[in-house]
Amino acid sequence: MAVQTETIQVSGIRCERCVMRLGAALQGHDGLEYANATLMGAVTLQWDEERTDRDALVTAMKQAGFAPIP
Repeated sequence: MAVQTETIQVSGIRCERCVMRLGAALQGHDGLEYANATLMGAVTLQWDEERTDRDALVTAMKQAGFAPIP
């Protein structure tokens, strides 16, 4: 199992409800081992590279209204 960890800065997090909405969007994502979001927009993700990838996780966040900041 190859585990990757990355912290991504995202836009759209303005309150605790936003953090909960992001968590709901990622909950149950196959291969996601850990996710933590702060009110400052920092999202730390840890995933099993054999079951998912960064692009799939970013897509899930985008669909919930949270876009990575380049």
